[in-house]
Amino acid sequence: MRFVATMFLWLVTTVLLAVAVPTMWAQRNVVSEDGYAALAAAAAQDPKLQRAMASELTAQIRSFAANNGYGTLNTELVGNVVTAYTGNDGFPGQFAQANRIAHRWMFTDTVRTDGSGDRWLVDIAPMLNDPSIKETLGDLDLDVPQTLTVPITVPDSSELRPGQLRLLSTWGPWVSVGSTVLAGISALLMLAAARSRGKALVSLGISALLVGAGGWAALETSQRFVDDALNQTAGDIRQIADVMVGQAELSAHHWLNLTLAAGGVLVVFGVAVAMLGGLRRRD
Repeated sequence: MRFVATMFLWLVTTVLLAVAVPTMWAQRNVVSEDGYAALAAAAAQDPKLQRAMASELTAQIRSFAANNGYGTLNTELVGNVVTAYTGNDGFPGQFAQANRIAHRWMFTDTVRTDGSGDRWLVDIAPMLNDPSIKETLGDLDLDVPQTLTVPITVPDSSELRPGQLRLLSTWGPWVSVGSTVLAGISALLMLAAARSRGKALVSLGISALLVGAGGWAALETSQRFVDDALNQTAGDIRQIADVMVGQAELSAHHWLNLTLAAGGVLVVFGVAVAMLGGLRRRD
């Protein structure tokens, strides 16, 4: 009976851990607006994203100039200035701030676009008002307003809609914290029920190893679905989204590696405890 209880608690702990690790990661890096902004800031340090964003900003400046009756625009000069801007230390923070709007578009219903509900607006005015760009645009007699939103149209075939993930922002913290607490309680109960503390620790380590390995496998198998989602965008936006997803995967891999490392430590520690227990029984 004690063995059955221990095995049941081990299974429960493993399942709860399999829920806790991804939900905690998602809550911290995706659901949380601050976490998502930090993820965007880290991605903004990638030269690939910087080049794509420089190209997008240059195109938006040209469009803004044309719409405001500005004739000849030194595209090469603007391109060089924007490229220098995306490579400076202030760009990641401003890119992260722009992505907060994108985050609110998905996770709240407070962001409204043009009434059609199918466009994602990103305000690039703070970037264009950066001193390094604004000074050059001022020399060209081109004043950028305090707000300049760029629409990113979501295809009709896409399932993305404003506020679609609002429930995650409501229930995500409860699920992540709850599963983590329950996993800890279940692990403690398993240790209390087990005949051998060493073997129980080894079993918990195996649970962590299974969760870490399963997470890696899940990320690999989901790559096709991620690519399909990215293919809904094109051009510079596609490159930016690709780097953002890559940064998220890198962060997820880091969490899974920590889970694997923790599992390895528990296995080694459990073996040591079991060996010491065996030596004590012999004495």
